[in-house]
Amino acid sequence: MPEGDKKMAEGLQSVILTMQIVEHVARTGKGVGVTSLATALGTSKSRIHRHLQTLVQQGYVFQHEDSERYEIGHQLVSLGQAVLDNSGLVGASRDSLLALRDRIGRSAVASQLTPEGMLVIATVRGPSPIEIGVRVGSLLSFNGSAQGKVAAAFSSEAFQQRVLTGELTAYTEHTITDPEQLAAEFAEIRARGWATAPNQAALGLNTLASPILDASGAACGTVGIVDLAQSLDAEPDPEHIAAVLDTARRISVLMGHSGALPFG
Repeated sequence: MPEGDKKMAEGLQSVILTMQIVEHVARTGKGVGVTSLATALGTSKSRIHRHLQTLVQQGYVFQHEDSERYEIGHQLVSLGQAVLDNSGLVGASRDSLLALRDRIGRSAVASQLTPEGMLVIATVRGPSPIEIGVRVGSLLSFNGSAQGKVAAAFSSEAFQQRVLTGELTAYTEHTITDPEQLAAEFAEIRARGWATAPNQAALGLNTLASPILDASGAACGTVGIVDLAQSLDAEPDPEHIAAVLDTARRISVLMGHSGALPFG
């Protein structure tokens, strides 16, 4: 092989290994060591270590001072967020949130399902001079929020059991903390396709939320409206329910779902 072609092949192999390391680190939640990476990727520890040091310098991974494990760094997180903003749930929900707000005149919100709760990723303020809603970056519980309840209801049985057997924190006196009561509400939510949580996350607030489903039919997020509990009933206006269900269907299609949702 000519010298130029050899160097090009080596360069390509180096790029491939770098990407494999990044992918492996990103998919390993609690960090990964050099030995594990070398074993998983079928190469030497010294080669893995050289690539890791470059990735550390560039901020794509970092190593704990008291550990030999490597985790994703700030640059990789920032890159992932940029991708999410442009092509993920944020991008898919942006126009739909505006349309939902304009259709019924309420603050609209989109949240993403995470193992620990519902991450608020986008909000659109309603026309009211009083700001009513939740902040982007807030993490909402599976038992104390409409977003959490509806996402859990449309997740796997294993995920629901994890929620029901985990800690059910009482955020107000109205928060559901009884597993049997919460399981019964999950069943109701699956049948109708929406959830509310009046005074359950915070006194005076309520949310009407519906699940966003991905190509596999699993919940990947939620969309909904937020208002004062006195203005948004536990049994919302049918027009509001229809608007939220339509929006959930529209965003689900953008996320790869067929659009034939099992409700609404």
